[in-house]
Amino acid sequence: MTQVFNAAGHAVPVTVIHAPKVTVTQVKNTETDGYKAVQVGYGEQKQSRIAKPQQPKGDVRGLREFRFDGAEALEVGATFDVTAFREGESVVVSGISKGKGFQGVVKRYGFKGGPRTHGQKHSERERGSSGGGPGRAGGRVVKGMRMAGRMGSDRVTVPNLEVIRVDGAKNEIFVRGAVPGRTQKK
Repeated sequence: MTQVFNAAGHAVPVTVIHAPKVTVTQVKNTETDGYKAVQVGYGEQKQSRIAKPQQPKGDVRGLREFRFDGAEALEVGATFDVTAFREGESVVVSGISKGKGFQGVVKRYGFKGGPRTHGQKHSERERGSSGGGPGRAGGRVVKGMRMAGRMGSDRVTVPNLEVIRVDGAKNEIFVRGAVPGRTQKK
């Protein structure tokens, strides 16, 4: 993250997102595919590193598909870049959150833990009972019980991030606030 200054002179925290241009590789419609969508390719890749079924789509590194009703208005080969965004509009950003590794329930779910004093041993950061008694659970641990495990590396979507600036020469978008994921270099 960094900051930019608006017209009033206030510092605005922003995240700079490098977004290379994308090319329409396929337009799907309800007659042939059963739904309306557009498939776009992004990045550049050597022809020898592309799988044979994807080679007719061009020298693209990856493919993504977006469903929307106006897909039939687009043509294969059309390109889009960051200039499609306008300053002041809201965008939705999705990403993979930072991986935290194997974590306990205090960090993973915000459990309080046990008492620290009055004769307690080894229960400061434990979750307590799993509920496996003879009552409602029926002598078993119910599914979905929050326990220690791997934390992070999940797909996270942040809605309504304001576009502060668009730099078409560098293919960069400046959005207000933080986006999910680790710091990535260009």
